Amino acid sequence: MAAERLEAAPAAGDEYTQDGTVDLHGNPVLRSKRGGWKACGFVVVYEVFERMAFYGISSNLVLYLTTKLHQGVVPSANNVTNWVGTIWMTPIVGAYIADAHLGRYRTFMAASVIYLTGMILLTLSVSLPALRPPKCGKNTADPNCTQQATSTQLGVFFLGLYILAVGTGGTKPNISTIGADQFDDSHPRERRHKLSFFNWWMFSIFFGTLFANTVLVYIQDTVGWTLGYALPTLGLAVSIAIFTAGTPFYRHKPTSESPFAKMARVIVAAARKFAVAAPVDPRDLHELDDEHYAKRNAARLPHTPNLSALSKAAVKTGGTGNGNASRWSLSTVTQVEETKQMLKMLPVLAITFVPSAMMAQINTLFVKQGTTLERHIGPRFEIPPASLQGFVTISMLVSVVLYDRVFMPMARRITGNPRGISMLQRMGVGLVIHIFIMGIASVTERHRLAVAREHGVWDSKGTTIPLTIFVLLPQFALMGVADAFLEVAKIEFFYDQAPEGMKSLGTSYAMTSLGVGNFLSSALLSTVSRVTRRDGREGWVLNNLNASRLDKYYAFFAVLNCANLLVFFVVCRLYVYNDEVSRVVDAGSAVATSGEQKKREVAMQPANAGAVGSTL
Repeated sequence: MAAERLEAAPAAGDEYTQDGTVDLHGNPVLRSKRGGWKACGFVVVYEVFERMAFYGISSNLVLYLTTKLHQGVVPSANNVTNWVGTIWMTPIVGAYIADAHLGRYRTFMAASVIYLTGMILLTLSVSLPALRPPKCGKNTADPNCTQQATSTQLGVFFLGLYILAVGTGGTKPNISTIGADQFDDSHPRERRHKLSFFNWWMFSIFFGTLFANTVLVYIQDTVGWTLGYALPTLGLAVSIAIFTAGTPFYRHKPTSESPFAKMARVIVAAARKFAVAAPVDPRDLHELDDEHYAKRNAARLPHTPNLSALSKAAVKTGGTGNGNASRWSLSTVTQVEETKQMLKMLPVLAITFVPSAMMAQINTLFVKQGTTLERHIGPRFEIPPASLQGFVTISMLVSVVLYDRVFMPMARRITGNPRGISMLQRMGVGLVIHIFIMGIASVTERHRLAVAREHGVWDSKGTTIPLTIFVLLPQFALMGVADAFLEVAKIEFFYDQAPEGMKSLGTSYAMTSLGVGNFLSSALLSTVSRVTRRDGREGWVLNNLNASRLDKYYAFFAVLNCANLLVFFVVCRLYVYNDEVSRVVDAGSAVATSGEQKKREVAMQPANAGAVGSTL
């Protein structure tokens, strides 16, 4: 039966793929029948609709919680950041299930059903009168909007949110890799097309996000939440249908061992032999021959002296040196070095938590500030506060293009580094910009409060301050510039410095950064709100923003970012780059260029010509 499912033998000029991709039944696939742009077209279009759906919910969520479910500023902001944090953490589980068990396609399809279920439940919760509080305000039974949502109403809404979060855990880490799997890196033309795919991939994300931040949030603010949630739900259903239609054309990577399991075995083996002395000559450590790695198209890593305790996992003992050792008691040098490479990135990962927490203010407190300001453009059009998030997307897109086309060539001539500046240097620039963002946000908020006092606007609820909403534009636009440095460099760093067999885990570090950052934002907001209200004080973050001191809260964030930057300098001083190998794609040829071994780069020092990273 398996033979019957095999695709027809290759015709003249056709061939099977060489990268191990197969069809859903595990059979080899012909290059002309599957993959390439005829498959990726479905993936790119899916991403446009899916990003529209996701940001159609998340961008304006804080306003729904405060205006419709009648939650306070602190609880609503924390509910948003806790949910977004979950969104960014669940992909770690989804990636594990895909890599080790179900495969990317099956995991994605199952998760899509869960994702759509959450969206449908959310749409019902904002539409059915029994699942939302009654209308309030002028000419209603609740003119002051004091009636709280019931436990059932809150339960259904948040159940929908977290079902959605579970679903994205299976879709987010797999959809981009499914797209990348459609191109064979061993084929020069497909390798060039893969680079083009990622350009279109980013464009699809930008387009879907921008549409959600403009059109959908406008519909939610002016037409109603029922249509405003129904359209993203319909968009997600369309995106899943589009992706499913491309099933006959997809290539699939077989499942493999999870990177978590590999690292766990090394740590357990090292712990078991904690008291065992390591050999003086590292050549006495357990390692397989070059032929083993050549057959698997894998790289054999040399022993390094850092994190020496882990090297004991490769020490041969009486019970492990006879060839029958358990994988949990003896590891190869390469497995040990892979684990070392993943663990030594953890300090860099920790540095990214604070700026990620600051980014969480974009769709929480920044949006709430916008609701207090003058939003009219002309006599009839009123800009939704959440639409300012679109300027983050636009400024990031412009900044990435300018960085690639203007800054990088100039810096390359000065430093000799093909990247222009190193990855950690690029992250450092982003961290500095984050300090300026919070400084500007603090000054802007102080000005907003002064205008409110000047005009006697003491209550932020239902009253507009005679100050244009565009005073908030600099902090939104600068956030996009910071993302072009910090977020792009963060993703590139964790991918580049991860060993070849753990690239997916390296990429998940970037998602973990955003997840932990959002949870950190919740913890900081709750703590600051509680501490500043002690002993009868007014507090910094209140439901009435005109009586709050968000300027002090933003200044606190600026100081926190300064401290974080100092720690970043120390981490960069201590960080040792891996042996770097660059693959440069030019007219279908791949040239491998080795850099200096163990090259130390300090974040603010000029990059060295020998420090060559991978060009993706």
